[in-house]
Amino acid sequence: MAKEIERKFLVSSNRWRLQADGGVAIRQAYLTALDDRSLRVRTFADGQARLTLKVGQSALVRDEYEFDIDRTEAEDMMSHAVGKVIEKVRYKVHVGEHIWEVDVYGGDYNGLVIAEVELASTRDRPEIPDWVGREVTGDARYSNQAMALGELATGAVNALHHQA
Repeated sequence: MAKEIERKFLVSSNRWRLQADGGVAIRQAYLTALDDRSLRVRTFADGQARLTLKVGQSALVRDEYEFDIDRTEAEDMMSHAVGKVIEKVRYKVHVGEHIWEVDVYGGDYNGLVIAEVELASTRDRPEIPDWVGREVTGDARYSNQAMALGELATGAVNALHHQA
């Protein structure tokens, strides 16, 4: 069993783009979305697809199980999505000893940019880059699950993003 330990932040400037890779387009849908667990399916622009089960209520640490799956089956699963299909481009940015993932949302959440950093331990203290704004770890409004279920009102995206 893998543990996912991550912190999440709003992005306050575009300076991250100077260090970012080319990014990959991602579509993701939730098949099950409960308070303490979710099952999601993702397709990637490079043709890959993945099924992920996350279990736990902590905002910082959850159990995570991931499986590569057939792209055609993943697309079929998306037709059974609970809520909206999330569209985003994910960029990777190396900062110190960590890799930050910057998600630039499209579709209903166009304009929202969130950075996440995965940690090996809850004691890790990653270098916080100057383009990172307010931490939103634990703020359910910024979870992909809440966005898929429409719990983050589309009109609120710009207001929330500007609080970075």
